[in-house]
Parts: sequence; structure tokens; C-alpha cells
Amino acid sequence: MTKIALITGASRGIGAATAELAAEHGYDVCINYMQNGESAERVANACRKRGVRAITVQGDVGTPADVEHLFETCDRKLGPLTLLVNNAGIIGEATRLENLTDEALRRTFEVNVFGAFQCARAAVRRMSRHHGGEGGAIVNISSIAATIGSANEYIHYAASKAALDGFTIGLAREVGPEGIRVNSVQAGTADTDIHAMTGNPDRPAMVARTAPLRRVATAEEIAEAVMWLASDKARYVTGAILRAGGGL
Repeated sequence: MTKIALITGASRGIGAATAELAAEHGYDVCINYMQNGESAERVANACRKRGVRAITVQGDVGTPADVEHLFETCDRKLGPLTLLVNNAGIIGEATRLENLTDEALRRTFEVNVFGAFQCARAAVRRMSRHHGGEGGAIVNISSIAATIGSANEYIHYAASKAALDGFTIGLAREVGPEGIRVNSVQAGTADTDIHAMTGNPDRPAMVARTAPLRRVATAEEIAEAVMWLASDKARYVTGAILRAGGGL
């Protein structure tokens, strides 16, 4: 059976690294992006060089209509989905609770939680044996913030990732009998541009000083954890929260 992966937020960072690693593992790849189509196309080209099909689809995972368009496009151009990686996420501006705006709070949960729910729902409708599917895997990209709490900076983000981990466990139990495995990677701070884009470029270096391994992760290291959970090597693993945080 052809292996087909849909990865949200895959134009850069962990999503891009996961798309390229999925291609190395023989997956055709649907690369979702929000704004940077040029970057998404570069990732797609890198995947194609590995001998697989790759498409890019613009869409905001926090918008149900965009999610439906994303999955319908993947169906039409690639075929039946076998892997969903819920990677799209935002952290927002660092702030204490009393300064957190309603819009920042809403948007964080809209993307990080509602988006993951909406994408997983679309995937289950396609993968579930109850719906005529062949089964598959869902991997959610969480964060060590879910257990650390990120006080004084990102408690809204931490809370959204804690919700994602709870969702992972519940959904795994719900759809396991239907041939779908659901797991989560609690990623530590990675060497990507996400903090620079939100005005906190020094945060990775700060984390590196406190981590037992004395460095941040590479995007490729997190991608390796994702693809292990997606692989047959993890065929008896579901409802797991795999922490890849450098000891934090």
C-alpha cells in the first residue's frame, strides 16, 4: 500500500524536517503551509528529489473549511492517507497572564488545539476501518511546556499543549480498535526560527544553558522521534507521550 503523509505547518522547522524524513521513508507527502508558499515548495522539491510525490496546500488549520480543503486535495492528488502529523502551532508573544490579550489566547487554542482536533477528525474519517479505511497513524507535536508550564512567558501555549496530550491519550483509546495509532512527541526547544519570529530570539540559547544535554534540539532530531512513532517499529505503541526534551 502506498504510504501517504499529511504534515501541517510543514514549510519550515520541525514540520519541514519531518516532511523530508517521511520522504526518505518512502512516503508521498502533502505539505500544508499557512503563508510561505515559496518555502513550502522548497520542502516539496527536497522530497521529490528522494523519489516520492509531494504537493503543497495552503490553509489555516484553525479554520474548518481550510482543513476540509486540505484533506480533500490530499485525497485527490495523492490518495488515501496513512499518516497525519499535527505539527502546525503557534506560541505567540511572551507575556504574563495579566497582559495576555483575548485575541492571543483565542488564536493559540484555535491553531494548537482546535486545529489538531479538526485535522484528526478528518484523518479518522479516512483511516478508520469503520469507515472503510485501512488504518494509519496520527502523531501530534506537543511540547515539554505541557508539563513545565512556561510561567511568565507562555502559559497559554503550555496549556494548549497539555490539552493536546490529553487529546492524544483519549483519541488513542477511541480509535485503536479501528486500526489507528495516536501518539504525541513532547518536543523541547528546537533550533528553528519560531522564537525569532515572535520577538524572543534569545530563548533557545537560554534553554541550552539549562538543559542537561546543554543544547537545544535540531528539527531533524524531533522528526526522527515522529517517524519512529509512525513506523512499524512502534506498531504496539499508542497513547504514548514521547518526551524529546534534552532532559528537561
